[in-house]
Amino acid sequence: MESTVIVAIISFLGTLVGTAGGIITSAKLTQYRLEQLEKKVEAQSKASADIPVLEERITNINRRVHNLEKRQTANFSYFETGQ
Repeated sequence: MESTVIVAIISFLGTLVGTAGGIITSAKLTQYRLEQLEKKVEAQSKASADIPVLEERITNINRRVHNLEKRQTANFSYFETGQ
């Protein structure tokens, strides 16, 4: 075989190995990034699932504060009338 043919075959094999390595590395990096995004989405989903519970707690707290304010206002008006 001529030396140019051997060099061409070696260059072709080197190109194949380099291209395959790049594709594999790129696929692994893409898979890693997708896994990280999935974890973030899952964490956000868990947080958004807690929002209705927090809203209910806030509603209950507001109701209790309102009742306490109403009671306190009633107590002040009792003392102001002198009864």
